Amino acid sequence: MPAPATLAAPVGAARPIAAWVAFCERYAAECALDANEPARITLTPAAWTTITTVNRRINAAIRPVTDLDHWGTPDRWDLAEDGAGDCEDFQLLKRKLLAEAGLPRRAMRMTVVIDEKGEGHAVLTLITDRGDFILDNKTGAVLPWHRTGYVFIKREGTDAVAWVSLGGVTSPTTTANR
Repeated sequence: MPAPATLAAPVGAARPIAAWVAFCERYAAECALDANEPARITLTPAAWTTITTVNRRINAAIRPVTDLDHWGTPDRWDLAEDGAGDCEDFQLLKRKLLAEAGLPRRAMRMTVVIDEKGEGHAVLTLITDRGDFILDNKTGAVLPWHRTGYVFIKREGTDAVAWVSLGGVTSPTTTANR
């Protein structure tokens, strides 16, 4: 079990990535917000094992490929159901599988960051009773958000079908790196 960590606090409203909007049109159930679900995951040893197992399994199972090579478009968010995808596709599939395992989707938020290369990147934030943790296709480790080295730009909100700013000053137009 991880040690408690600080939370990544929203600082205002933000516009969603255009490819997210298109994803939600194709997969409405994946984007629906159920306000009756818990807004935080209670991190039990069993939940932690499920989270770390899904993160490692999907990272190993999906072949990284850019949206341009895969779909012929600069940015498309999908579920990587064909075994290939880029960063957000890994995270969307992880979120789907974790929700199917019983974790509240409301506490699992798609998040846009600037990575170590200065590029847009998508990760999955898990809002827990022990702080915010990040699932990332670049590592098998599930890390507290502040230990990733990323600049956090924005993420899905937990109280409405909307996105919130996390204080990063620039926002990428796409999240197309692998």
